Amino acid sequence: MTTLSRRQFLASAAAAPLALHPCFSRAAGRVITLIVPYPPGGSLDAMARVVAQGLGDLRGQSVVVENKPGFSGNIGAQYVVKGPADGSMLLMTALTTYAINASLMTKTMGYDLMKDLKHVAIVGDLPNVLIAPSSLPVQNLTEFVQYAKTKPGQLSYATTGVGSLEHIAGEMLCRAAGIEMLAVPYKGSTPGVQDLFGGLIQAMFVNTSTAINNLKTGRIRVLGVAGPATVAALPGVQTFSAQGVRMMNDVVSIFGIAAPAGTPQPVVDALNQDINKVLSAPEVHNRFSSLGVDVVTQPSEFAQDRVRREIAIWDKVIKTTGITLD
Repeated sequence: MTTLSRRQFLASAAAAPLALHPCFSRAAGRVITLIVPYPPGGSLDAMARVVAQGLGDLRGQSVVVENKPGFSGNIGAQYVVKGPADGSMLLMTALTTYAINASLMTKTMGYDLMKDLKHVAIVGDLPNVLIAPSSLPVQNLTEFVQYAKTKPGQLSYATTGVGSLEHIAGEMLCRAAGIEMLAVPYKGSTPGVQDLFGGLIQAMFVNTSTAINNLKTGRIRVLGVAGPATVAALPGVQTFSAQGVRMMNDVVSIFGIAAPAGTPQPVVDALNQDINKVLSAPEVHNRFSSLGVDVVTQPSEFAQDRVRREIAIWDKVIKTTGITLD
């Protein structure tokens, strides 16, 4: 009997369920394309490449990451919606952004988040945090709120555009804490962070990965976690709730993987199982945790329900804040 290598064994094991559905035979052995709807270098892109490598090793297939940025992630999503529904075309999703888009871009989004995509898996949750320049005379969110109340309308916070998560989170903070700040839009988080370094901007919501990477410079301070729990990679940083600012627990960036709506359920289930195996590998789990990502390994039904819940949450928030793209 021929001895199989570990990689050959995993590949053959992963391929076994593919015989259950005719679509699998068409997709088996083909390159799987994982579309990232943002430019290279960001948190979503980094996670996609880790998942793609693990999935390729497990299945014995080539999994290629392709970046298709633009229009708040909608260019990449539109591309996948029109792609082959056989498991060979997948979308790395920034679900929180897409859920926001579903309420703000009802006429221009170009697809329906629930009807045109089948959500294969939730990869992880990435809490958002509020950062400020180290030069600002505050150590935490409580002190920042007190400081902002002495300077109504004089402080500004960076966003990545009207209707972005950073913009909405800023509006939520102003309402919850009873402060006034000016939202300043930037073309991406990097230029916003750069102006925050220089003290031109006094605050910005970023995900934990961005915060951790920039803490090394000594030029920023993390004031609080806008999520339900503290982050192990940010010791000593309390949640907003613990600092007296409520109703911010849903400001979490959720990332997942989706396929075209017509993808057969057996294909989706097989992909979900393999993605969860990749995410459960200690090296992947530890790498994501070091970035502040809470890894999620749940069935595809959970992913569908999670997206549905996110749409409802952000629709309510947007209606409450009155934010529009007009």
